[in-house]
Amino acid sequence: MYYAQVNQQVPHLSRVITVTGNGQVMATPSSVQIQIEVQTQGNNVQGPQQENARIMNQVIQSLVALGIPREQIQTASYTVTPQYHFEDGKQIFNGYEVVNAITVNVSNIDNLGLVIDTAIENGANRIANIQFKLDHTDAYYQQALNFALQNAQLKAKTIAETMHLPLQPLPIEIVEEQANTPILYRSMAVSSGVTPIEQGQIAIDATVRVKFQY
Repeated sequence: MYYAQVNQQVPHLSRVITVTGNGQVMATPSSVQIQIEVQTQGNNVQGPQQENARIMNQVIQSLVALGIPREQIQTASYTVTPQYHFEDGKQIFNGYEVVNAITVNVSNIDNLGLVIDTAIENGANRIANIQFKLDHTDAYYQQALNFALQNAQLKAKTIAETMHLPLQPLPIEIVEEQANTPILYRSMAVSSGVTPIEQGQIAIDATVRVKFQY
C-alpha cells in the first residue's frame, strides 16, 4: 500500500515580552478648593440654626468682599444632629449641633492664607480640607504618557539584551492603563495669625502595558 508523504508544519509560537511602563510629571497647582464650616450648638433647634445662618452669611459676605465670585462658593452639606452624653449608663439629651459647610474655589493660590484667616475672623470654626488642583491636566498627562512609553521600551530592550533575544523594535500591543485626575489633598486645623500655605506640587502619572515580539 502506498502512502503519500505529508509535510506537517509546526505552528510558529509567538514569543512575547510584556512590560509595564510608568511616567510621571510634576506640576504646580493652578487652583485650590477649601471646605469651610460653621458649627453651632444649643438646647433647641432654632437657636443654633439661627446663629449658624447669621455667622455663615457673615463668612460668605467677607469672602465676596475679598473678590471671590459667588458662583465659586457652594454649599457642601448642612446637618442638624441631636447630642447625647451618658451618665450612670443612661443616655441624656444634650441639645443640638448644627454644621453648615461650604466649598470655596480660590483661583489665586497666593490668597489662600488670607481667605482662610478672613473666614476664621468672621466666625468659621473649622477648615475641613484643602484640595490643590490642576485646571488643565491633559498636556501634563500627554507628557507623562510619553515618558511611560519610553520607559516600557527601555525595559523591553534591557530584558532582550540581558537574555540575548532578537527583540522586534515595534510593539505589537499597547494598552493604556486608566488614569485618575490628580488632586493633592491636605488637611489643616484652625490657627490664629497668618496661615502659612505650602502648595507643593501635584504628580501626574501615566501607565502603559506594552507587548514586544521576539
